[in-house]
Amino acid sequence: MTALSRRRLLNQALAHTLGGALLPLAASTRAQGHGQPYPSRPIKWLVPYLAATAPDIAARILAEAVGPLLGQPMIIENRAGAAGNIGTRVAAKAAPDGYTLLYTGTPLAANMHIYKSPGYDALKDFRHIMQLSSSDVGLVVHADSGIHTLDDLLRRLRAAPGEVDYASGGIGTPSHLGMELFLSMSKARAMHVPYKGASELVNAVLSRQVSFGMPIFSVAHPMVMAGKLRLLAVASARRNPMAPETPTLAELGIAGAELTSWGGLSVPAGTPDAVVDTIYKAFAQALQQPKVIAALQENGGLVDVRDAAFFTQSIRQEMQLTEAMMKKVGLQPI
Repeated sequence: MTALSRRRLLNQALAHTLGGALLPLAASTRAQGHGQPYPSRPIKWLVPYLAATAPDIAARILAEAVGPLLGQPMIIENRAGAAGNIGTRVAAKAAPDGYTLLYTGTPLAANMHIYKSPGYDALKDFRHIMQLSSSDVGLVVHADSGIHTLDDLLRRLRAAPGEVDYASGGIGTPSHLGMELFLSMSKARAMHVPYKGASELVNAVLSRQVSFGMPIFSVAHPMVMAGKLRLLAVASARRNPMAPETPTLAELGIAGAELTSWGGLSVPAGTPDAVVDTIYKAFAQALQQPKVIAALQENGGLVDVRDAAFFTQSIRQEMQLTEAMMKKVGLQPI
């Protein structure tokens, strides 16, 4: 089953399951007053990544659940490119009225140092409402590559320094920074080939355009389960519960190369408190629904809800981590 067909089935199941539990929240949002109540028209949710990627699928699962809770449809709009910068710029310039949301991924913070001029300020241009989920980053090769272990990969890299190519989901994404950190710490070199998102990264490894990659775990997991990709390690502090037999990089002797990709929800700076509170409550309610949790986990992510203060601090820390990693591996802003 393709990701898109799976998404349609999940959406149908969510609409059926959640339909009976929508009236209390919808009624409360209509009763807020202040002229026209919020929301009184469809809400656009900008996803600055390609369709059918893990963030896109997660956003569509949530939009199906949250829209009825708010009493208005939520429309997903994909604005991919420049590691998320293109869609993020659009969101930064949108009216602060609650009718434009942004799916906030880890690159939002990383790009503040990866790019000289990303076109937005991650802290000043947005109100960060909440973290929604998190996902590990995994090191993968084609199942028929002849590479069975991390040692096999390192031997191949060291036999041809700088000649073996790897794919990333774009400059500044976790798949790029994580790989460069891994290569630096393992004293190996490889050729970087950037693509437009994690799904293209995975497809590049599947089609043998490149030899290996470090995609978000949630994107690679279906192909690993299908036996088409081999997961050599995860770049996290602990083993992933969906692949408990796969060791971490630290277990294999590469300590310090730990990365987690997260997804969250943001709105333009200046969005009123009452509107932000309404959005937060709707998403928090949806993320307690067993069917929503199951659908997100099937997509390979872990539901990891955090409030605005925690999420905003995570963005600050990611910016600092990115700057430190870039200095460590010798990357310059582009």
